[in-house]
Amino acid sequence: MSQHPPSLYLSSIFVALALLFLLIGTSSAQLDENFYCKKCPNVFDTVETVVKSAVSKEQRIGASLLRLFFHDCFVDGCDGSILLDDTSSFKGEKTAAPNNNSARGFEVIDAIKSKLEAICPGVVSCADILAIASRDSVVILGGPFWNVKVGRRDSRTANFIAANTGVLPSPASNLTKLISTFKAQGLSVKDMVALSGAHTIGEARCTSFRNHIYNENNIDSTFAKIRQRKCPSTVGTGDNNLANLDLQTPTHFDNNYYKNLIIKKGLLHSDQELFNGGSTDSLVQTYTQNEKAFDSDFVAAMIKMGNNKPLTGGQGEIRKNCRRLN
Repeated sequence: MSQHPPSLYLSSIFVALALLFLLIGTSSAQLDENFYCKKCPNVFDTVETVVKSAVSKEQRIGASLLRLFFHDCFVDGCDGSILLDDTSSFKGEKTAAPNNNSARGFEVIDAIKSKLEAICPGVVSCADILAIASRDSVVILGGPFWNVKVGRRDSRTANFIAANTGVLPSPASNLTKLISTFKAQGLSVKDMVALSGAHTIGEARCTSFRNHIYNENNIDSTFAKIRQRKCPSTVGTGDNNLANLDLQTPTHFDNNYYKNLIIKKGLLHSDQELFNGGSTDSLVQTYTQNEKAFDSDFVAAMIKMGNNKPLTGGQGEIRKNCRRLN
């Protein structure tokens, strides 16, 4: 038998729990893997089915969905704000410089939302759809699996100014800027290097790597010349021409991205900054030699990023259409 009176004992438990929730932070604590178990038990299967179909038609779309989630979470948290079209009261984030003519995959999110509204209307948020779809994209392309915590709600506005003024990492960033940009989101240096490994899949536009392949020295000369074939030096010419971020396996999620950095074949300036004589060189070498370490750290960082300032409880709304407010 406890040496404390039952009433005092229970009071102590409630006080301890209250303090624990304050320490954890209420928003992230409210996210739960089983949030939809009763309200929409088929949510994960539905998202996976649509993403699989989309990736089978175009493998690049997996990288695009993963990038959408990144660009959503970095602007005021993982709240689905990147999905909103412009309205009379605010300008959306889609036309901000880091997203304009490059953010894509919106139609896949629309298709998922449409199916979920048919089976459990008004239940699953667009923010959660993005989180699940990004995980599924990684897994479908050969990457690691993780349990996605859900329960996010959707924002009722967007933040064009934040999306357009340095909150999102730039392909021209140096290492110091990359570290500070991720730190502002509560992400460590290790998180930053692991999350950068998302560039093992997908493509980049000529305008984002032109300066690196023509004007910089920390790049393999043969690799630079290969990339120059599809990216003319003149600004405004071929700006939207695409190149694989990972030279060897652009549609398979693996650690070749880091192997490329070791031999100075990072496509973006910001990529090569991770292995350029700085503090992150050792992490790149670790991920080059140990793919399991990369997978583990990538998963941890994705979960951490997904917990970034979510709207929960009575905040925001559950949009019926991810492109507009209810």
